[in-house]
Amino acid sequence: MNLDAMKPAPVMDTVRFESEPPGAEAKTSTGQTCRTPCALALPVNSPLTVSFTLNGYQPETETIEPIAMTGSPNELRPNPVIVELTPAPPPPKQVKKPAPPKKKPAAKPAAKPAAARAKPAAPAPMSAAPQQAPAPWPATPPQR
Repeated sequence: MNLDAMKPAPVMDTVRFESEPPGAEAKTSTGQTCRTPCALALPVNSPLTVSFTLNGYQPETETIEPIAMTGSPNELRPNPVIVELTPAPPPPKQVKKPAPPKKKPAAKPAAKPAAARAKPAAPAPMSAAPQQAPAPWPATPPQR
C-alpha cells in the first residue's frame, strides 16, 4: 500500500503577480507559469522564487516566503508580487570594418591617358627677327 496517497494535499495560497509593463512571463521554481497580471495557487511549505521575463527587458527574480500565522495556515509573502522591469540595454553596435581594397587582376599595364601620350605642343613661335638691310657690299664676290 502506498502511503503517499494518504498524505494530505499541501496547503496552497493564491499569489497575484503583476509587472510593469504587463505581459511578462512569471515562472515559479515549482514550474508553474502565467502572463502578468495573473495569479497562481502555490504551496506554502517552503520559499519559492519567481522569475519574470519579457522581450526587450532585463529579467527579474523575486523570492516568496511562507509566513506562519497563529491559528491559520501559512501564507506566502509578498502578495501580490509586483515588479518593475528595466528596459534591456541596446545591443552593442557592430563597427563595420572597411572592406579591403579589391585587387585588380594582373593584366596588361593600363594604357596611358591620351594626354600623356600626346607629344608636348611646340613652343609658341617667337616673333620673327626684323629683316636686315642688304649689306653694302655684294654677298658673293664677282667672278672674273
